[in-house]
Amino acid sequence: MKDFKALKILDKFRGAFEKFGIDYDIMRSILRVKLIMDGRRVPTIISNNTKKKPDSEDRNMFLKSLIMYVIMGLFLIPMVLIGDKYIYMMSIVFAIMMFMVMTSLISDFSSVLLDIRDKNIIASKPVESKTLSVAKAIHVFIYMFFITFAITGPALIASLFRRGPVFFLIFLLEIILIDLFVVVITALIYLLILKFFDGEKLKDIINYVQIVLSIAMAIGYQFLGRLFDVVDLKIVFNPKWWQYLLPPMWFAAPFELIINKNTNTHFIIFSILALAVPIISIILYIKLIPAFERNLQKLNNNASKAEKPNRKLSDFIAKIICRDKQERVFFRFASDMMKNERSFKLKVYPSLGFSLIFPFIFIMNSSRGSSFAEVAAGKSYLNIYFTALMLPTIIMMMRYSEKYKGAWIYRTLPIENSAPIFKGTLKAFIVNLMFPIYLLESIIFIVIFGTRIIPDLIVVFLVVLLFTIICFKSFRQALPFSEAFEAAQQTEGMKMFPLLIVLGIIAGAHYASTLIPFGIYILGVILVILNLVFWRKSFNIPWEKLGI
Repeated sequence: MKDFKALKILDKFRGAFEKFGIDYDIMRSILRVKLIMDGRRVPTIISNNTKKKPDSEDRNMFLKSLIMYVIMGLFLIPMVLIGDKYIYMMSIVFAIMMFMVMTSLISDFSSVLLDIRDKNIIASKPVESKTLSVAKAIHVFIYMFFITFAITGPALIASLFRRGPVFFLIFLLEIILIDLFVVVITALIYLLILKFFDGEKLKDIINYVQIVLSIAMAIGYQFLGRLFDVVDLKIVFNPKWWQYLLPPMWFAAPFELIINKNTNTHFIIFSILALAVPIISIILYIKLIPAFERNLQKLNNNASKAEKPNRKLSDFIAKIICRDKQERVFFRFASDMMKNERSFKLKVYPSLGFSLIFPFIFIMNSSRGSSFAEVAAGKSYLNIYFTALMLPTIIMMMRYSEKYKGAWIYRTLPIENSAPIFKGTLKAFIVNLMFPIYLLESIIFIVIFGTRIIPDLIVVFLVVLLFTIICFKSFRQALPFSEAFEAAQQTEGMKMFPLLIVLGIIAGAHYASTLIPFGIYILGVILVILNLVFWRKSFNIPWEKLGI
């Protein structure tokens, strides 16, 4: 059976594992099998390219993903080489690194951490649960280290030649500690959830936690930008209590402490946290392994009573916005898919979260130094257009599903054309996903900017409706939920940028309309007419073009 270099390196730590009561030989055998089987899994970062040669080794797919991570990592080199304010630059480097590692862990490795098949297959043999759990954790660590060093490798090598061996060794140690911290903290969060919930409810909560983590990492970037002030072109560090909650600051502090000899009390505490928290978390995880495995079995418990969805409100809305019965059927069908399919929610809901926070992020960035009254009197409310920034991605994802094999049902439907399918699905998307976010944004914006912006908000919503159709027509036509997620085409993603340009042009026209009398109302009438035409003429797609 094939062996791996990672396992040969792991052999050097055999004694340490055995001191913790781990059967090293069995653990190594489990890891070797897992690493071989991992080739079947296509990493998310290259899931767009799913056509593999028949003789291609699965391992090549992972190596291909590493090349893409290396390309991303090249952008970290300037941050490592420029200036000597390490607390600032390295905080950004580690924030980017943690975001990439956390995203990879959520998208590709949560299923490994939460896999219960090993318990059913291997645990029936003379294998201790602790050995099996450590093998699972090491399995994740091996791949996370590969990904991490692909991201940070270019910057790490550059730092050796530009900053010297001391900087290099600190950087290397911090990378290892961050990997330990991210993987273990994620596992402990799952353990906390597993402690209180079971069955289907647990799976939903885990899904939402993954989504919240993705959004929280994006919001964290905004805090990083506010950690420092620039005074006379010099970066000034202003300590705040909440900085102790930001791990990138912990891991950046040792550079200031050791290299710049800055013995600021905050840097000393940050440095202690950088070393102590990952070590404590890994020890805590090892001790909690038995509890983690026990609670993990709750994933098999689907005995909780399935709640019947309340269809009264959905049926009422469907009757109002859907013209015929066929359209209402697909409205309900698409609504159920969007609410219940976890893979769809995991891939789409983070984009919705970004749509919710982006307008406020851009308002904050554009209004630095301005008072609340100045912001409220201005036209920053047009930043609400950033709510539509993720529309192309979401519209494109509506054709994908993990239950795509059930798409044969479309072939049996007694309908004359495809229009009811697409209209019902897009209306379900707007009602269930887009409108609630836009309504919440609008309420907050009215509180900030006053009722004067209500006509503008109505116009923006008309733009969202029109932009939805433009996005739909721009992508390859396919029936909703009829393709596997892995079938996403890279060429489709290339259409995002032109669509965002179109949105920018429309937003520019909106701004121009505010400069002329009654301009906003004229634009509103034009948008109503365009929506009526586009929503009526855009959906009758021939069955042959859809592959039916």
